[in-house]
This record gives sequence, C-alpha cells and structure tokens, in this order.
Amino acid sequence: MARHVKVSPQFKRLCNQFARILGGESEIEEGPVCFVTRMTDLNETILGRRTRSPLVQMQMFSFESLDKSGRALCLGETAVHQNQANRLISNLRKRGIKVTALHNHWLNENPRLMYIHWEAISNPVVFARNTKESIAFLG
Repeated sequence: MARHVKVSPQFKRLCNQFARILGGESEIEEGPVCFVTRMTDLNETILGRRTRSPLVQMQMFSFESLDKSGRALCLGETAVHQNQANRLISNLRKRGIKVTALHNHWLNENPRLMYIHWEAISNPVVFARNTKESIAFLG
C-alpha cells in the first residue's frame, strides 16, 4: 500500500522534470526521494529462457538530499550488453559523473549483461541531461 509522502510543489515539479528528461516514470518516496524508472528493450535470455523481467530491463535513477543551492545526491543504474560498457563509462566520466560499479547480476545470460552504477552531487536537471546524453547510444 502506497503511503502519501508530503513534499513541496517545487520538489514535485523538479521530480517530474527529471523524469521527463530521462523518459521515465517518476514516484516520490519518503525522504523525499525522486525515483524514476525506465524500461529498456534488451533481448535477453537467462538459462536459455527469454526474459522481460524488470530486474533485467529496468533503468533506475534518483535524486534526494536537495540542498539550498539546488544540488542533490543523484544516482543511476542500467544494464548494458558487455560490449557497450566501456562506451557508457567513458560517456559518464566525460560529463563529470562518477562510475561506482560495473558487475554482472546473472549467470548464463545471453548476450552477456553488465550492470553499471553511477553517482554525482549535482543539480538534478543537469544530472538528468548528462545521463540522457550518456545513455542515448543504447537506443
């Protein structure tokens, strides 16, 4: 059951703008945390079975701890095919975003998937734009 989280109209507007830039659906969690999800279209199998699971297909982004200067803790995560990992990491780093993890989640998936996590203390709109530019090549 969803709880009603009390947040300012400004935070709601910023969260909606963050989601619009990233092309995803937003929700506001307690904190407040603006959480955005976006589905990919990875054509994957795990253990020989096709998967459309959000555990595989979902990109996730968030911001929270917004300060008076408009900067927040901004986080992102996506799965990419193994041969796309270096390009995404380079794209994020070029835009001043810290890549914090590159790892697998599954065994026997095809093609091979890697999960990338990133973070920044940034204006959420700037982070969203930089993230969108960084992931644009993924399709």
